[in-house]
Amino acid sequence: MAMRKLNRYIGRTVAAAVFMVLLVIVGIDLLSALIDELKEIRGDYDFVGVLKYVGLIAPDAIYKYLPFAALVGCLAGLGSLASSSELVVMRAAGVSTYRLVMAVVKPTLFITLMGLLVAEYVAPAAMQIAESQRAIALQKSESSHSRHGMWHREGNDFMHFNAVQPNGVLYGVSIYRFDDDRNLLQSTYANRANYSDGRWSLEDVRQVQFADDKATSSSASQKEWDSGLSPELLNILVLDPDDLSISGLWRYASYLKQQGLNAGDYELAFWNKILQPLTIMGMVFVAISFIFGPLRDVTMGYRIFVGVMVGIIFRTLQDILGPSSLVYGFDPIYASVGPIAICFVAGLLLMLRRS
Repeated sequence: MAMRKLNRYIGRTVAAAVFMVLLVIVGIDLLSALIDELKEIRGDYDFVGVLKYVGLIAPDAIYKYLPFAALVGCLAGLGSLASSSELVVMRAAGVSTYRLVMAVVKPTLFITLMGLLVAEYVAPAAMQIAESQRAIALQKSESSHSRHGMWHREGNDFMHFNAVQPNGVLYGVSIYRFDDDRNLLQSTYANRANYSDGRWSLEDVRQVQFADDKATSSSASQKEWDSGLSPELLNILVLDPDDLSISGLWRYASYLKQQGLNAGDYELAFWNKILQPLTIMGMVFVAISFIFGPLRDVTMGYRIFVGVMVGIIFRTLQDILGPSSLVYGFDPIYASVGPIAICFVAGLLLMLRRS
């Protein structure tokens, strides 16, 4: 019973510190995003639209900063226990280092599970809604071709969509058809496209045909569009690999491999996400080893500074190894596992040295 109360006490202290750090970091990131988005205000994209956009990208920011928050939060939570000599009293009472480590790991595992659920079911959908709503609002104040949106190629057709909604609705559809010699044959623009019963329908269509050194224009209120695209595929294409769900990354990477195309970006993002629980555990292990090792008797400010520096070094390793795997052709899983392994080895060495 006493050990159970002690576990709950340590778990509450660490979890509260992690959530506080996460709140601060995400708040700063969202404030920065808000300031950047204020520059985009025009037409229907007003201040309320900016606030909606920033609110919708919050789940993605929470997930991305979880490892960093776990590291700094554990340093702060355990550091407060060490500064008040509570850890010393626990050790003197016969509580082993292993039990203390497990007391910290349990709440971290819960936070990790919540992060995975957010990454799979909440963040990708919220990010897509945010991007589509912003693009729809901005395209009303811009020309037919917006700098927002996405490009896609299908055979000799090059397409640009200003906005993609999850329900199979496209806004600002531009289609450029070329021949095998890359000569422009046809240019089509539609204000909107709808997907129903396995077929696309363009609305408010303007089309220009290029032939015999002349151009012929035409327009129509509605026109059928034959394309192999589906709303499910567009839901994946519209987001950056880092913003997709784990299942979406796996499906699209498999699709690219079947087509004989390079899936490196999506495989790298997949392994980074699927291995994030190990990333968080590695960060926590480093934090624990610091508290029981070289940072046992230093100030809280110094502990946080060390945590920030370790987090920056870890992220830098990921940013270096990730693109390196794409350039030099080694499996992206090694780029994801490498920094995690370094964290566990460094933490283990510090713990053994302290023992």
